[in-house]
This record gives sequence, structure tokens and C-alpha cells, in this order.
Amino acid sequence: MALIERPLVHPDRKTSRIRPLKAWRHFRKLVADKEDTAQVFHIIESLKGKRSHRQAWDFIASEEGQRFLADETDIPAMLDDHSRWADCGPETVAAHYIAFMKREGLSAAGLVAESHKFLPPEKRYDDLTEWYFSRLRDTHDLFHVLTGYGRDALGEAALLGFSYEQNHNRGILFIAYAGAREIKKSTGTAAPLFDAIREGRELGRNAAKLAHMDVASVMREDIAEARRRLNVGKPETYFRCLEIMRSEGLTEEDYMPPQAQAA
Repeated sequence: MALIERPLVHPDRKTSRIRPLKAWRHFRKLVADKEDTAQVFHIIESLKGKRSHRQAWDFIASEEGQRFLADETDIPAMLDDHSRWADCGPETVAAHYIAFMKREGLSAAGLVAESHKFLPPEKRYDDLTEWYFSRLRDTHDLFHVLTGYGRDALGEAALLGFSYEQNHNRGILFIAYAGAREIKKSTGTAAPLFDAIREGRELGRNAAKLAHMDVASVMREDIAEARRRLNVGKPETYFRCLEIMRSEGLTEEDYMPPQAQAA
């Protein structure tokens, strides 16, 4: 079925169930086995709530949302087609994105596959709401590149603070603060980890909605100009935390996150 022909909300979709106890159980499983990254998606789904659905519906109804729907662009395929961006200069978003993905050994398709471990086809809804939530997932690594947050555990947690203010999923905020708590507990660092999460939230509130951007156009922009246009500030507290942890003798291996990403 073409995107534009899909219903806004599948009749079987639940849009208002908040299940904190379920989220907590999945978080404990994630703490016990940091490689069990499907737990991240369970947590997000348990706490999604109606506000994030309402944002999805508003965007779908907007002129920009309708244009993206009509285009039917496969964002992961577009991002993974590195040859498409071969003519982009070294300071473009595309160049920084490709360098980031190669350095981290990632692909946009890999993130999709990871999310499908949690939500196989028979559990996904063929509606426009699912299209929007997929867009949030598919732009995750572009969030990393545009904000400057790394894939260390604090970088992922602070980026989730940023993302919460962008899409209002309480599961994301839960993981952000719980992640900072786990870093503090495991390392004993004096770095102001929770300040880094709060900074991420402030930056996310002030920035344009990154999941609503025209990905193909942004990829060709100079990265400094894209950050200015989208009002993406620099995460100073996050970088200060990294400096403090390095001065304490901690290495990135001491505070690495699960090996996959969250949407």
C-alpha cells in the first residue's frame, strides 16, 4: 500500500497506555545484559504515551509532512548510499555523517534491523503513525552528527535528553536519566552527569525539530550553517564531563553503552 493511502492510525494501535512497571522491568534486563538492546525499544514503547502520537499526527497533517509522504523517500537507503554524497565537500553534513558512520561501524539499515528484533512485521502497524516513528528512528545518527554527542554512554544519554524535548516520549527521558545514574554508579565519577542530561534537554527545546528536516537537503549543507539554521547549540557540559572523566583515569570502555542505538 502506498504511504499516502495508509490510515493515520491503525484500529489496533494503542495510543495512550503508559506502563512504568513494564519499562522498569525491561531496564533491569538491559542493565543485566547491555548487549540485549531490544530492551531499549521495549522501554520506549512502554512509555510512549499520547503526546508523542499527537506530534506525529500534527506533522503528518502539515504541508511539509504531506510533501515527505508524497516523496516516499526511503531514508535509511538514502543515507547508506554513500556514493550519492560523493560530490559533497569535506565540511558538509554528508561528509561528517559518512565519517561518523564509518568510524563507528554503523549503517542506517543496521538500526532498522535492530529495531525489528523488538518489533517484527506482524507486530507493526501499517499506518502513517508508524511512518512517523520510523522517521524518528532513521534520523537518530544524524542527531549525533548535528549535535556533536558521541556514542559513549553519556553521549547517548544526553542525546536522549535532547531527543525527549524533540518528541516527548517519556521512555527516552527515563533511559537518559537512568543511563546517567548507571554511569555514576559504575564509575564513581565526579563529573556533573545529570547536568549534561539537563543541558541536552535545553538544547533540544531550543532546536528546530530535527526529525522534521528535509534530510536530503540538510546532508548537502555546510555543517556549521546547518547547526545555525536549525539552532543546534554546542553541548559544553557534556564535553566538560568527558574531560573530567578522562582526568579521573576513566576511558571510554569504562562507560560504553549497549552496542546499538535507540530511536
